[in-house]
Amino acid sequence: MGSRTSETPDIRAAYERRSRRKAGMLAAGVGAVLMMGLYFTTLGVADTSFAQVLRALSAWVGGRLDSGGAESAAYKIVVLMRLPRIAMAVLAGAALAVSGVGMQAVTGNALVSPFTIGISAAAAFGASMCIVFGSGTLVGGKVGIVLCAFAASLLCVALVYGISKKVGMAPETIVLTGIALNYFFSALTSTVEFFAQEHRLAAVVHWTFGTFNGTTWGEVGAAFPFVAVCCCAVHRVALKLDAIASGDDELVRSLGIDPEAVRMFVGVASVLMTAAVISFTGVIGFVGLLAPHIARLLFGGDHRFLIPFSAVCGALLLLAADAVGKTVLAPVSVPVGIVVSFLGVPLFIHLILSGRRRARRC
Repeated sequence: MGSRTSETPDIRAAYERRSRRKAGMLAAGVGAVLMMGLYFTTLGVADTSFAQVLRALSAWVGGRLDSGGAESAAYKIVVLMRLPRIAMAVLAGAALAVSGVGMQAVTGNALVSPFTIGISAAAAFGASMCIVFGSGTLVGGKVGIVLCAFAASLLCVALVYGISKKVGMAPETIVLTGIALNYFFSALTSTVEFFAQEHRLAAVVHWTFGTFNGTTWGEVGAAFPFVAVCCCAVHRVALKLDAIASGDDELVRSLGIDPEAVRMFVGVASVLMTAAVISFTGVIGFVGLLAPHIARLLFGGDHRFLIPFSAVCGALLLLAADAVGKTVLAPVSVPVGIVVSFLGVPLFIHLILSGRRRARRC
């Protein structure tokens, strides 16, 4: 009895030490995102020094962007073109990664991402409908494309969860319904492309590449509330996700948790932030699958830390991919959706192989 009581403080102390170490590593990760963001702001067709970036930020904060000075044009390029692009890369990486963590937890399947349930295919269908058949400033313009992509994503979510709720919110039902809708929306997009005029077909294909080119502060401001609120919402149920990840719904219910309600809550939050991002950027795959695996490998499966670590990993992945895309064939900018696939596939295969080697050693 005495031995058991003496072990309890040791276990608690070890747990608190691990938690403090992870919190320190998380702070270091956030610092790395900020430093990488500032550094990548210096990269572009016309390279800018780090000092110029800091002076541009100072001029922006001080309201001196339109002062007409010798470096005013360079400051505007930094503040109005490069910084929104960096901010959207961070937002998109965090949103897609947290969505991936949430979807993998509620489905109990480590190979699931928001795109598995048809979000990207639905968004591509909405955007292609607007590009091919839209006309006018609003409906045929960028605002119309964003609205149509977002609406189609929400329609996909409603169908997935409507069907799943009708037959029971089992994880496999959500995944299989999403896969079926993925093929359905892909077929619809192919049909629209088949009837599209040549110049509109090119625009549809370009949208599906996924890019941060032309991102504005207005777009960042529109996506930010969705991403911030939904990330906080998913993190709020982190302990419930730990219980659901056990895969035993009866055990989860015995703890006073409704697994179906948590699946619905996390699924809707994941899809909302994914739709809010890809409606502006186009389809960017792999981040929602790769970032959670990197974070889980490095920091374990405790969702209180896994969720923010995944957000950091996703932001770093997209920042690096966008920087490579801007510089590898400069002055041509390769869409980030293409680059992240080239970088992500070998990295993901490496993670799988290294995981199998560790399992064999154990």
